[in-house]
Amino acid sequence: MTEATNGKPRFSAGERTTGEFPHSLPGVRTEVVIFDNSEQMVQSLGSHDEALRFIEEQFPAVDFHVRGNELAISGPAADVPRIMRLIHEVRGLVERGTVITPAVLQQLAALLRSQSLQNPVEVLTHNILSSRGKTIRPKTLNQKNYVDAIDANTVIFGIGPAGTGKTFLAMAKAVQALQQKEVSRIILTRPAVEAGERLGFLPGTLSDKIDPYLRPLYDALHDMMDPESIPRLMAAGTIEVAPLAYMRGRTLNDAFIILDEAQNTTPEQMKMFLTRLGFGSKMVVTGDVTQVDLPFGTRSGLRIVEEILQGIEDVNFTVLDASDVVRHRLVGDIVHAYGVWDEIQRNRVKHSVPRDKRGEHA
Repeated sequence: MTEATNGKPRFSAGERTTGEFPHSLPGVRTEVVIFDNSEQMVQSLGSHDEALRFIEEQFPAVDFHVRGNELAISGPAADVPRIMRLIHEVRGLVERGTVITPAVLQQLAALLRSQSLQNPVEVLTHNILSSRGKTIRPKTLNQKNYVDAIDANTVIFGIGPAGTGKTFLAMAKAVQALQQKEVSRIILTRPAVEAGERLGFLPGTLSDKIDPYLRPLYDALHDMMDPESIPRLMAAGTIEVAPLAYMRGRTLNDAFIILDEAQNTTPEQMKMFLTRLGFGSKMVVTGDVTQVDLPFGTRSGLRIVEEILQGIEDVNFTVLDASDVVRHRLVGDIVHAYGVWDEIQRNRVKHSVPRDKRGEHA
């Protein structure tokens, strides 16, 4: 609540004011946030003021002064309201038990920049699954839209670069569906790109040779379930992890089915997989169309499926991008840099003129 103290407007954390200090300079705005107690202040500004330092880095022209349970913010009139909104949302996250770190602030700042109609706090506290002391939730607006699309549709395509959470969130939704008895089993599959002659040179049985392609799916399962229960569930057929080729000829009823690395399917394989859909089932197809490992000249089934299925009811395509990468900060920068480079190469090819048309000879 706003109150006058020494002639200056003050307000509690999370509230906003439109007033300025009576003697503030033109174009400069100053506000004071009053936290309820020191614990709330520490939770909001981060351990060792990590969160406050992050805000300072984002707004270098703004001055911050901490005194007791008060935080004074003074700077350009355009910046201060943005900081106040950020702190307001931080307060909401703290009230819901979220630990405020620079990573959380980065996600929150990105949501505010997107100017979405969705409440940032609702996005960042949308819990999917809690397991082994960790809570799995979307961390960006696109991820929240992806999770909502999984809830609302039967066939969902999650397309985006590495680190955007497309497979991990799909796995979390599959485990949630199993726990809530919405499905009776989970089926996880990937194309084994090397399942031709070259796999024959690897040691071991066929299962040993294919296992490395499926290992990321096992790793995700271990992050979400009690590791001791996984072998038992797999032995009972409740969880199945298998190469895509094993799906041929089957009808998959009452199952949550995930096809990972779908960019490495041919159009024929993609059609085969999608037509396995049975009653009471849900399919999520994930992949990155920029990392196709198929032999040169082979079309990716994921590249063309949107053209084929676009407009069909109960089928959704969600695209994630570099802004949705939730791994190390550099991963997002690397993905963006490669995207720029790819665009430059495509433009060069598009505008290049064949040598024979330039009067040159081979």
